[in-house]
Amino acid sequence: MSVESKIVASRRADLGSRACRRLRQEGSIPGNVYGHKQVPVAIVVSADLIDALVHGGHKVVDLEIEGAAPETAMFREVQWDTFGTQIQHFDLVRVSQDERVVVEVQIEFRGNAPGVSAGGVLEQHLRSVTVECLAVQIPDVITVRLHSLEIGDSVHVSDLEVPDGVQIETAPEETVLHIVEPTEEEEPEGEEVIGAAQPEVIGRKEGESEQDSE
Repeated sequence: MSVESKIVASRRADLGSRACRRLRQEGSIPGNVYGHKQVPVAIVVSADLIDALVHGGHKVVDLEIEGAAPETAMFREVQWDTFGTQIQHFDLVRVSQDERVVVEVQIEFRGNAPGVSAGGVLEQHLRSVTVECLAVQIPDVITVRLHSLEIGDSVHVSDLEVPDGVQIETAPEETVLHIVEPTEEEEPEGEEVIGAAQPEVIGRKEGESEQDSE
């Protein structure tokens, strides 16, 4: 279950791509806060803090803006650079403790599948599922344990285990993963060779035998 983490943010007056670029160069990440029919607020937060929260899987945070009363907020969108390694911008949406939300939760595999050890191939069909739950109950990840899966076994959405109060919205019949037989590569069929090829005698004329050419 997500653990609430505190974000202390400052308001940012300078907007636009040039100002955001300067903030990132200074080690901060620009963001926005909106929701609950309140005026959106442009904020800036330490890049180290945002990186730690996002990579740690935290979705719900305790947000404090320049000493104001803390608000509960949820990551709605995180924008990355072209290489997907550095956060460029983020959006937070205000939520209530008793508010139900619909979000995407990543699927994480744990353990080693005996079917893979036996030569099978694990094919992953889903990397996340949609869930509905209270904002403070959002799972960081949904774990699939592989220790009992053999070749030919599948895991469907209906097989996923989630905490009480969390409802999966993704169709239950969808396949999460499947362990399949290894693909055998067929050797290319070559032309049958009948006898050894005779070496060409340079300078021999057409119709001339080897003895005639000597």
